[in-house]
Amino acid sequence: MRYLVILLFFFASSEIFSQTVPEAPIVNEGDGPYNQMIIRGVTLINSTGAPPQGPIDIVIENNMITDIKVVGYPGVPIDSSRRPQLKDGGLELDATGHYVLPGFVDMHGHIGGRWQGAGGEYVFKLWMAHGITTIRDPSCGNGLDWVLKHKKLSEENKITAPRIEAYTAFGMGSTTPISTPEMARDWVRRNAANGADGIKFFGLSPKLFSAALDENKKLGLRSACHHAQLEVGRWNVLNSARSGLTSMEHWYGLPEALFEDRTIQNYPLDYNYQNEQHRFGEAGRLWKQAAVPFSDHWNVVMDELIDLDFTIDPTFNIYEASRDLHRARRAEWHEDYTLPSLWQFYQPSKISHGSYWHFWGTEEEVDWRQNYNLWMTFINEYKNRGGRVTAGSDSGFIFQLYGFAYIRELELLREAGFHPLEVIRSATLYGAEALGLDDEIGSIEIGKKADLIIIDENPLQNLKVLYGTGAIKLTEDNKVIRAGGVKYTIKDGIIYDAKKLLADVKEIVDHAKEETGFTLKQPGIR
Repeated sequence: MRYLVILLFFFASSEIFSQTVPEAPIVNEGDGPYNQMIIRGVTLINSTGAPPQGPIDIVIENNMITDIKVVGYPGVPIDSSRRPQLKDGGLELDATGHYVLPGFVDMHGHIGGRWQGAGGEYVFKLWMAHGITTIRDPSCGNGLDWVLKHKKLSEENKITAPRIEAYTAFGMGSTTPISTPEMARDWVRRNAANGADGIKFFGLSPKLFSAALDENKKLGLRSACHHAQLEVGRWNVLNSARSGLTSMEHWYGLPEALFEDRTIQNYPLDYNYQNEQHRFGEAGRLWKQAAVPFSDHWNVVMDELIDLDFTIDPTFNIYEASRDLHRARRAEWHEDYTLPSLWQFYQPSKISHGSYWHFWGTEEEVDWRQNYNLWMTFINEYKNRGGRVTAGSDSGFIFQLYGFAYIRELELLREAGFHPLEVIRSATLYGAEALGLDDEIGSIEIGKKADLIIIDENPLQNLKVLYGTGAIKLTEDNKVIRAGGVKYTIKDGIIYDAKKLLADVKEIVDHAKEETGFTLKQPGIR
């Protein structure tokens, strides 16, 4: 089956991954939860569409937000009698002048992998250091057992990790190719019984895809799909959404739904999908083959997807090297935070997925820049008409590093036309809605879990302050500093020092460099 070829190309076998990917250690690195914690004097940047407001005190009891109280006015001394009172044994966290946001949701978070040499602790701490408190693992590439084990440990807060939603790759664990609708339904039932939260598809024949989606919907589970080129010619995003798919990844399958004067992508006649420069080079020319923005067909497709309550998770960042390879490979965090094995995985290769720099050049980058313009136009208008757009990173490929790439995704949503408050909503509430977790997380409201980010700079003014390396800033006394970086990540009412987590990652990387004698060099330089 063609979809099995895709899965093998992406992840090899789950058994290999589960045996070789290091597990996250069981440690107690956070403080709390407390019977009561009061965060004092913050400016609240919520995800409900509300503008920033402060000063505010937020009361948390164990892992529940129990009060959100406005305690004054900017620039005016706070009357202490108006403030919530601290109970015996409680913690008072003075965050005067700081900003608080809901914890981020990464909708496309692969937990490292054997090929990348990236284990659980390394990936989890990069995420948590950037305020990511929830991730969806699309494919469970380390094996479902591995992922569910870490999901449970995270729920119990025995490891330093975001909460995990496990979306198994369709067909994973099957001993024989799935070739009939009933086999597809049976696999879906077994997947649910095994404890998965949903399914990640890469493309199937129409009969198998419709059967699998129907069964998954009956069971109340959610789904995602990377509509790979091997099957998109007969099943695009509209087919999936009509059949019950709840979200799409990247953009594959969407331009195909927008075709007007063709039914198949304009492949060169020497194209070979297994040659990734062919695959990604031609992908950068795909949006120009679709209906033009705001045309009748373009509008009809968009409106139907919105009517179906369909979620788009664009993952802009993962393809950014396609439009500017130099920028992606020279990102400053690579020197301190990218593992030697991960850096080697990124290098030009005919085998490693996403390493399609066989002879990437100006023509490909120009095509991809035009591709982004058309893609971003659709995504921004989708948001404007009420469609749900989320934030996902797909890190571990194409020079994109866990945590850092997620913040870049927020910047790219901003580039697409999102107001910074809309960016935060996509990164928090909309992600929670897409996962069915919005009653628990995604916004800072009474009765929700205490998943928060605290930072001493205003991210609405400059999203770059959310990077672990901060934003370059010239002070009033003419000194160049790094401003920002998440200060505290709070998950389940437990406070984590985000900068300490990032320092732990650097220590992991330094140790790996020392063991291997590795020096980071750019491709082709000896």
